[in-house]
Amino acid sequence: MILTTTVGSYPIPAWLAALPSEQARLDATRVVFDIQRQARIDLPTDGELYRFDVNHPDTNGMIEYFIRPMAGVRAQVGRSDSEAFARQPGMGFRRKPAGVVEGTLGEGSLNLAADCALAASVASGDFKFTVTSPYMLARTLLDRHYGNFEDLLMALADVLAQQVAGLPCACLQIDEANVTGNPADGPLAAIAINRILDAFTGRRAVHLCFGNYGGQSIQQGKWRALVAFLNSLHADHLVLEAAHRPAGDLHALRDVDPRLHLGIGVVDVKVNHIETAEEIALRIECAERILGPGRIAWIHPDCGLWMLHRSIVDRKITVLAAGRDLYLGRR
Repeated sequence: MILTTTVGSYPIPAWLAALPSEQARLDATRVVFDIQRQARIDLPTDGELYRFDVNHPDTNGMIEYFIRPMAGVRAQVGRSDSEAFARQPGMGFRRKPAGVVEGTLGEGSLNLAADCALAASVASGDFKFTVTSPYMLARTLLDRHYGNFEDLLMALADVLAQQVAGLPCACLQIDEANVTGNPADGPLAAIAINRILDAFTGRRAVHLCFGNYGGQSIQQGKWRALVAFLNSLHADHLVLEAAHRPAGDLHALRDVDPRLHLGIGVVDVKVNHIETAEEIALRIECAERILGPGRIAWIHPDCGLWMLHRSIVDRKITVLAAGRDLYLGRR
């Protein structure tokens, strides 16, 4: 069996953006779940509608939503902060930090359980809840308290581990889009990510892509450099970008530990083209020819869908199950 899922975000319904309210957000979450279930998505996500911030659309809130409520973080960023952040390596595509760490990190007003419970109330079945990796969050911060990156990273991991314990979802997914361009940090990133995964008792997934900042790739890495990192993760399955990657890049994934079920991106989220069932079936066939029979457990879009128009997204996810069925009927 090859199962279908989505990665996380979904386009914000126009009526929610126009008249936002708690009730409207709940209604929109219900709609997003229903669209996915009608499309026969086996493990849907809540669409991450609770994260969206019109002032930070390029990352759809995947950074600020987690960072700004935390104790010890100053969200107001001045000129000297931005200049200091610009001198740090690896974040050239951000003009300023997501926040400035000035004290010991704590949960503050961050409450993942409340947002997950709201999603659970309208999910009508199993669903996946997503959390941004502590490594990616740490790279966006200006640290004026801990004095070294590792201590900052582990402090973030501890806060998030406390938050995910007992979440009312079937699957927890950690999202990481920065270590793909910094594979030397893989061992450190894995320790932090595993600290969060170990705190959750349900199914555990890790999503990795090469950046989707405003619909653009950011990282220039390859899967080959990340195999050791992948094999060290305490996850049940991986959710990997593949449709927008070079065809030969999949060969490296043959060395991923068989205990990790592979999820392969077969829908390209960086183009408006609506894939056909035939195209999806062909992408699965090509991937399984490289990876080996039975190695692919999941198919999904490459990444979140928030930057595409909803009419495009609704059609893109519909072909996932149809393409899967077409492939399995031929195999």
